[in-house]
Amino acid sequence: MDFGEAVAERIIELCGKRGISINRLAVLSGLRQSTVDSILKGKSKNPGLVTLIKISDGLGINILEFLDDPKIIDADIEE
Repeated sequence: MDFGEAVAERIIELCGKRGISINRLAVLSGLRQSTVDSILKGKSKNPGLVTLIKISDGLGINILEFLDDPKIIDADIEE
């Protein structure tokens, strides 16, 4: 699994746990819906740190909590 796929799965997992739709997450994160969609659909293979911080904030967690997931830790990082 590559990094982008792991991030997408983590977002879906955390939204599900919190009962937040993807659209609501975009609003809470201050991101465009298209930005979040591009991550979830695999168009954005390497989302930036600022974007991930905003998503984490929208989920009500810090970036370290977001990244602390085996899928992300073990993801293949493409250069």
